[in-house]
Amino acid sequence: MKKGKVYSLSLIMLLMMALFLAACGADDGETSTAEPGTDSSATNTESDATDNSNSSTPQVLVFGRGADSVSLDPGIVTDGESFKVTQNLFETLLNFGKQDTTINPGLAKEWEVSEDGLTYTFHLEEGVMFHDGTEFNAEAVIKNVNRWKGGKEEDFYYFNSMFKAEGEDIIKDVTAEGDYTVVFTLSRPQAPFLKNIAMSPFGIASPTAFEAAGESFGDQPVGTGPFKFVDWKRNDSITIEKFTEYWQEGLPKLDKVIFRSIPDNSARLNELMAGNIDLADGINPSDGKTVEGNSELQLIERPSMNIGYLGLTNTRAPFDNKLVRQAVNYAIDKQAIVDAFFEGRAEVAANPMPSSISGYNDAISPYPYDPEKAKALLAEAGYDGKEIELWAMPVPRPYMPDGAKVAEVIQKNLEDVGIPSKIVTFEWATYLEKAKNGEADAFMLGWTGDNGDADNFIYTLLDKDNIGSNNYAYYSNDEVHELLIKAQSETDENVRNDLYKKAQEIIHEDAPWVPLAHSTPLLAAKAGVKDFLPHPTGSDKLTNVSFE
Repeated sequence: MKKGKVYSLSLIMLLMMALFLAACGADDGETSTAEPGTDSSATNTESDATDNSNSSTPQVLVFGRGADSVSLDPGIVTDGESFKVTQNLFETLLNFGKQDTTINPGLAKEWEVSEDGLTYTFHLEEGVMFHDGTEFNAEAVIKNVNRWKGGKEEDFYYFNSMFKAEGEDIIKDVTAEGDYTVVFTLSRPQAPFLKNIAMSPFGIASPTAFEAAGESFGDQPVGTGPFKFVDWKRNDSITIEKFTEYWQEGLPKLDKVIFRSIPDNSARLNELMAGNIDLADGINPSDGKTVEGNSELQLIERPSMNIGYLGLTNTRAPFDNKLVRQAVNYAIDKQAIVDAFFEGRAEVAANPMPSSISGYNDAISPYPYDPEKAKALLAEAGYDGKEIELWAMPVPRPYMPDGAKVAEVIQKNLEDVGIPSKIVTFEWATYLEKAKNGEADAFMLGWTGDNGDADNFIYTLLDKDNIGSNNYAYYSNDEVHELLIKAQSETDENVRNDLYKKAQEIIHEDAPWVPLAHSTPLLAAKAGVKDFLPHPTGSDKLTNVSFE
């Protein structure tokens, strides 16, 4: 009897201690959800990240980035900051490799391609749920494709860039064969079809959700991804949390991710060093050694697959004249820009795609820095000396860490050859929209490849089919167009590469841009952040990330 009483008292004490610890844990969890951007958020975020080795503490990753998202509807956006979030909310039929663009299973576990290249049959994973509790199946895939096909062309930029050519739908039809098999029928063979369908814009959304939300779906996104949407404070933070019904067991490892918008690169690094964020992209190349010398941090390099450029709107004077465009290419000291702002982590660009992409024309060299040649071309063109607007990006991007300072160098280069310019800028979403509409004279922009294919650079960015979407320069050349359309359907890789090399020769002569640099983007994280693998596309999956 006495032993029983002693046992009961011990049990009561243990229960009381457990309740006390649970209450402490609840307090920790509550503080971890404090609003980002406040002093308490900074303190609590640091505490969460520091204590993540304790399994009872929620694993909360605070990801500092350079700008806010434009929308969280992957089908309608083109910017990397939007895809950075949507990549973790939505999933595609196929996945890229962990740090390359090889094709792997996604929501489709298997697939077959017909001999004529016109039929693709995908066998889907079963038991996958959307965040709203509805089921993922073949019908959901069909409704997503029909949404992309039937939407306004100006809204679904990527679909029209990747799956329309000469006004024709490349995806002719999509049908179901049972609940978990879906068949795509193409109107013509498309060599990069599998890579295209794996791209972030083609994340599968809940039909129930997008049908109910309409145009506001981007404010309340619903996918099948490892995380589900929680909250969006514009120009401040986006919060997503673990989807407990995620179909891949044991994933994700993080309980919550907070994407904080911190436009200035140096301020973002300071927040990381202060412990207020756990991971930061857009690290200035000049700060790389600082990070490497800090034992509490780790420097992370993103595999390079990008192009930073100065676009020249080909339909606006004076850039409707090829000689003026060529003059600007000679006028800009591209090597000096790379040396000054990239700290050896970039190379001067010659073509509109990096050398890592199959079909790159290595016989083409960058326009040399030659102010006198530029002046002679301007004189030949009859340039009248009218001032132009030079648009500078308001946010740091992987291909351009400091747009404002690079714009100042370009402005001085142009002034030296007799082209006066006024630097202007806008809020990021406005900048993109106005440039897309052809309102700029000269504008700084760039591109991180979506799938590792030449088509995704040259056709997407410079074909006449994409004027008004990703062809911000409004460049149009019929011969280039014919080469690119032929390359899309060509299955012989050597023939296809020759077509792209010829297209690059013409583009180099026409000079619709000034290609500036291919960079190796830098990120930094706390030393305890584990298994973050930056992807060359810039769309990073956080599924396996955790804290040591």
